Amino acid sequence: MHGISDTGGLLLVHAHPDDESLTTGGTIAHYRRRGVPVTVVTCTLGEEGEVIGERWARLVAGEADQLGGYRVGELTAALAALDAGEPWFLGGAGRWRDSGMAGTPSAEHPRAFVRSGDAAVDELVAVILALRPRVVVTYDPRGGYGHPDHIRAHQITTDAVAAASGQGWDVPKFYWTVTDAELLRQHTAALARRTVDELPGALPAGWRLPVEAELAAVSTDTATTLVDVSDVVSAKRAALRAHATQVSVAPSGREFALSNNIALPVLPVEHFRLVRGARGPVAADGLEHDLFAGLD
Repeated sequence: MHGISDTGGLLLVHAHPDDESLTTGGTIAHYRRRGVPVTVVTCTLGEEGEVIGERWARLVAGEADQLGGYRVGELTAALAALDAGEPWFLGGAGRWRDSGMAGTPSAEHPRAFVRSGDAAVDELVAVILALRPRVVVTYDPRGGYGHPDHIRAHQITTDAVAAASGQGWDVPKFYWTVTDAELLRQHTAALARRTVDELPGALPAGWRLPVEAELAAVSTDTATTLVDVSDVVSAKRAALRAHATQVSVAPSGREFALSNNIALPVLPVEHFRLVRGARGPVAADGLEHDLFAGLD
C-alpha cells in the first residue's frame, strides 16, 4: 500500500512534520532499535508553521507558500535518524493542509485538515487494516496543547481504530502520547539550575526559561505507561535537529526551543495513557514500561 510490508508493529498518527520527534521521537527510536516495525503517519505537510531564522523565512504560507514541501525533506531526515523508514502522509502528500491555529483564515482553506471529514477516517482505516498494528499512538482529546490539527488527529484516529475493529483488525492497544507534569517540572527545574545557577548564560541568545503556564502537560496520575528512551536520546536529538525550520537544539543537546524561544528539556522518558486494551504488567511505580506489555 505504501511501501511498508511489516505488520504487527507500532503505528503513530501525527499532525505535522516535527510532532513525531517532539513527542514520541525517543519511543520510535527505542522500538526500532529492538526490531519492532514502526510506521509514522503524518496528516499534513505543516504548511502554516513559523520558521526559525532568516534563511528559509520566505517559504511561509503568506509568501512563497513552499514550507510544506521543504518540511517533507526535514521529516525524511528525522525519520532516518530514528530508523523509521520513509514518510507516509495520510491520503498522500498534500491531501490535507495544515489548518493553522484556531480562528485563523487558514482553517477555512478547502483542504484544511480540520475539514477532512470521513475521508480522513477512511484513509486511516485502510492503513490500519494493511499494517495490523498491535499498538496505535496519537494525541489526547486536547491534542496535547490545543492545536486544531492535533485535536483532529485524535478524532480521526479514535474513529479509525473503532471502525477497523469491525472490518478485520481490532487494535490490541491504543495510547495517547502525554507529557507527565511532575517529570516536566523536575527537568525544567534542573534546566534552570544548570543554565542560571551553574552555567549562567548557557542558553543560546534570545532563549528564556518557561513559566509554569507554558508547560503543556497532564497530571502525573493520568499516565499509565512510560518508555525509558535514555539509550536513544542521541537519535531523538538528531531527529529534532533535522526539523531545523521549526526546532532549535542547544549546543549541549539537552534543551530545545521552538520559534517562541522558550527553552524546554529533551526528556529521557516519554509517557503515554492507555485508552483501549488491557494494561500489561506494571513496575514498582505502578506504570507499564513497555507499550507492548501483555501482548504476545
